[in-house]
This record gives sequence, structure tokens and C-alpha cells, in this order.
Amino acid sequence: MSEQNRRHNETHKNANDKGNSLDHKDFGKYFDFSNATFEKNDEGKDVMRIGGRNIIVNDPPNYRKGQRRKRKDVEFHYDFSVPEQMKQIGIGKRYLIRTYGCQMNVHDTENMAGILEELGFTSTDDTNEADVILLNTCAIRENAENKVFGEIGHLKSLKVERPEVVVGICGCMSQEESVVNKIMQKHNHVDLIFGTHNIHRLPELLHDAILGKEMVIEVWSKEGDVVENMPRKRAGKTQAWVNIMYGCDKFCTYCIVPYTRGKERSRKPEDIIAEVRELARTGYKEITLLGQNVNAYGKDLEEPSSLGKLMDAIRKVDIPRVRFTTSHPRDFDDELIQVLAKGDNLLEHIHLPVQHGNNDILKLMGRKYTREQYVDLARRIKEAMPHATFTTDLIVGFPNETEEQFQDMLSLVEEMKYDSAFTYIYSPREGTPAARMEDNVAMDVKKDRLHRLNEVVNRLSAESNERMQGQVVEVLIEGESKKDPEVLSGRTRTNKRVNVRAPKEKIGQLIYAKITEVKTWSLDGELVEYSEVQNA
Repeated sequence: MSEQNRRHNETHKNANDKGNSLDHKDFGKYFDFSNATFEKNDEGKDVMRIGGRNIIVNDPPNYRKGQRRKRKDVEFHYDFSVPEQMKQIGIGKRYLIRTYGCQMNVHDTENMAGILEELGFTSTDDTNEADVILLNTCAIRENAENKVFGEIGHLKSLKVERPEVVVGICGCMSQEESVVNKIMQKHNHVDLIFGTHNIHRLPELLHDAILGKEMVIEVWSKEGDVVENMPRKRAGKTQAWVNIMYGCDKFCTYCIVPYTRGKERSRKPEDIIAEVRELARTGYKEITLLGQNVNAYGKDLEEPSSLGKLMDAIRKVDIPRVRFTTSHPRDFDDELIQVLAKGDNLLEHIHLPVQHGNNDILKLMGRKYTREQYVDLARRIKEAMPHATFTTDLIVGFPNETEEQFQDMLSLVEEMKYDSAFTYIYSPREGTPAARMEDNVAMDVKKDRLHRLNEVVNRLSAESNERMQGQVVEVLIEGESKKDPEVLSGRTRTNKRVNVRAPKEKIGQLIYAKITEVKTWSLDGELVEYSEVQNA
């Protein structure tokens, strides 16, 4: 039986299996497939017809598949190429990619932009000019999804005016069953839906969306492989993202990422180091090593490695600055601490998400460490790196959180004296274990706790910045300040924002600045010549 026939038969069987539509018992509550009909299109592909729209379902999202973690080797692919039928298809056409969410999504957008430009497309920021519009989505919080659905709604009028425009939804939201079915039901002006595992399939999927009249859905709910050598259009020429691993196996009870990004799988060290060397050769000043759980790097490789070993190797590459994000406390080991303590181009900023300060809540979250273990880890890092800054993530209003437990969070923040923190109100993500818990903390209580938490975080951030008054610091100038184009803006080694008046040619360069004014979230400085630094 061909793969296409297998998909057709499986889809047809499941669509008629009441309460178990498309191999998931909850699928039917989003959309009624009982009236779906099946036919072949001109290219012989199986097509589902629902509500007046033809849909090619190559693969639907599936939470169960997304949760499986089989003990099998990850496959590495080095053979990316643009299919012959897609070469030059974008000549004279423009694309727009709107990116939501984390740095991983930004990096994925760079890959998609690179692929589209190999197809002949050029970029635009104007929706009305675009021939292909991709929304690269984030599923981590409810608010992020609401923004995306708002944008999908806005694009409907554009499709009425210009039906030839291809509208695609990709990224983490596409991996969610409920999202895909909501689009199928209410937003049939969308032409293309694909996920996080099959970005390299964009040329083929775009071919079907451009030349056919069907909505194309291909979302791989698989463990994931590693695809190297995809083209990439980097967003800047000073800082670069370098993905070192994909996926997450932690399954924190509130988090959708293990389902949307697949299992933990590492790139080979030699491929990462080759990319870093190329970035150094072409003049990049700073790289950030990326992963959903970056310090689990290397454990899955045939020849096991570690983030510590990798960063020790990268430390010897002639690139001025190296960062990494995001860490999980469970995988932050002493080897990594010792390597980071060597300094050089390894920067003194540690982002270490704690999420909460109460052990009972941490257990409900599935974090698998205690407050005491986290504080001990932080102590060891601070002893090895006395000048490092610490930032974190915090969630208020998790199910069953009491005022006393919230006070434990505040006391942890005071104890740690974080330089800054990303703070969030808990919102349930469908498909996660926490979504089955009663969301029993009232919204007004959540907002009040967030407000009180932010007051503490802001005070500690201001106190941290106060200690910078009069210091001379190294700053990588990233560009013009958003508030004043006559002022340049950059970051210190410890990731603090500095605004300084300096010539435009300093953009992309490392400078020294003396801090003249401190604010809660940023610092003002004045340019200092290198000779002055020597005497500082």
C-alpha cells in the first residue's frame, strides 16, 4: 500500500470513528468530520472536503505521538536541496514572516527566510505587498495564541482582495490539535499549516499551496530528526543564534513545549563548531547557543558530550562573546560551572528559570528539584562567578497556589536578588497535565500577586543597576535606541542594557562606556576611549 493511500484510508477510517476523529478521542469536540468527503485532486493526492474547502491532510497534529519518546537514534540529514519544480518560483514575488515567541522561533524564521530567498522571493514588511505571508507562532501562553488568531482574522480581508496570496501558519501553535481544527472550522482562508519539525519541507508544501486550491496541512508529531545545511537569512550582522539542540524531555506539567518541539536531540559538536567558526570569520561579535533545554546538550549523542565540553571548545574560537539559553536547573552541572568560570568569551550572565519558590508548587509543576537544591546550585555558580548576573522566570497563580506559597516565591526572589525576571500569570495549555487541574486561583488574585511580585523584581533590578554607577563597562553596540536615534544602544557582558551617545560607525562594535545614570531597566553611559579604560 502506498504512503498516500495509507494516509487516505487512515484518515477516512478515523473520520468516521465517532469520538475518535483523526486518531484522538478529543478531536471531535473541535470539529465535526462526519460530513467530510474524500476525492483525488488533479495531481492524484487525497483531498478531504469540509465546509466548502478542500484540504490535503498529509499529517495532522497528534498529542499522543508528540509525547512518545522511543529509544532510537536521531537521524542527521545533510542533503537539503530545493526541488527542481520550485526553483525560481518566487522570482518577482515577495514574502513576509511575522514571528511570535522565543529565540527558537526567531531562529526558525531565519531558516524559512533563507529557503524562500533560494526560491527567488524577496522580503517585505508590507502585508499588502506580500505574495506569501507566514505567521511563525508561539504556543507557550494563551495571550500569544490570541494575538495570532487576531492576525489570522485580519488577513481574511486581504485574501478576499487578493486570493492569490498564500497565507501560512507554522511554529508551535501548528503542533496543537485544537488550533489546527479551529483553523479548519473558522479560518478557511488559510492555505498552509506546518509545524516545527518539517521546516525543510517548506518548498514542497508551498508548491502544493501555490499551484493547488486546497488547504495543505502537514504537521509532524514525531520525535524529530536533525536537518543540517538549510539556507539561512540571519536577522543581523552582529549577533547570531546558533541552535545546538532541539526539543525537551522534561514534561513540566504546565508546558506545551515537549509536545510542540519533540524529544531532546543534539546537533553534532563538529557541525556546531564549524558554524561558530564561520560566524567568527564573517565578523559576528556575539553568538547565543540555543535549546529548549540547552544544558541537556549531548546526552543523546552516539558519543555522549555535554554543554560544558562544547562551550570549552567554543571558548577557543576567536569570537568575542558567547551566551546560552535556556537552562534547566536539573541539568546545570559542576563541569559547566567550571568551564563558565574560565571567562574569556563566555559571558557572565546566567538565566536560570526557577518558576516558583514553594516546594509543593514546584512538585505540582513537575520541576523535579526543590527550592533548597536550586539555591545551592545558585550558590555554587556565584562562588565560581562572583560578578555574574542572575535572571529567571516566575509563574504566579498556578493551580492551588495559596497566599503562603506565593510568599515563598517572594522570599526566594529576595534571597536570590535577581537582576531581573520574566514574570507571568499561569494560563492552562490544552494537552498538558496541568490543564486537567482545576484552575482555582481567581484572575483578580493572580493579577494582584503579579503586581506585588513585579514590585519586588523592579526594586531589586534598580538596586542592581545602582551598583553600576560610575563603572566602566564593555558594551556591544547593537543599534540605535528605540526612543532616540541619536543615541546608540547595546548590552554589557552581564546583559544589562546601556544607552550611549556615540558615532553611528560604532554600531556592531565593542566599546567601553562609563555609567553616568542608572534606571530600573537600563543604564546611560558616555563613550570612553580605550586608553582611559587602561587607567580605570
